[in-house]
Amino acid sequence: MFLLNILLAIAWSALTGQFTPLDLAFGFVLGYGILWILRRQLRGERYFVKAPQMVRFVVYVLWEIILANLNVARVVLLTPKERIKPGIVAIPLDIRSDAEITMLANLITLTPGTLSLDVADDRSCLYVHAIDVGDPEQFRRGIKEGFERLVYEVFN
Repeated sequence: MFLLNILLAIAWSALTGQFTPLDLAFGFVLGYGILWILRRQLRGERYFVKAPQMVRFVVYVLWEIILANLNVARVVLLTPKERIKPGIVAIPLDIRSDAEITMLANLITLTPGTLSLDVADDRSCLYVHAIDVGDPEQFRRGIKEGFERLVYEVFN
């Protein structure tokens, strides 16, 4: 369904004769609407559940990256060295597949100020280094209720 949506966006741009990002985006939204109307005939209802989840996922990740950049700038520029509390925190995992764990680890590493270090052999937890941990339990809860929950939604 996603590829069909992309093809509809390209067809829209071809019909209008303009291949600008705005025209392609409009064609994608228009194609999404057409596919939504035809979802039962095309048996593509799962696409219309996953597409909003993916949009929410991307927006959340971008927002977290912006917040993390601001936090790292605050820590580096405004926090005295003796008050910075770097640390390694074990995050217990509810997700189990290699793809899910890899996605979570990459998202954590992509976020400034954090770095995924290792996964336990039994995949029960992920070890994460943070530039300023503060409260380890709050840090764990933030990862589990944020990134891990969204990764689970997208993959399941």
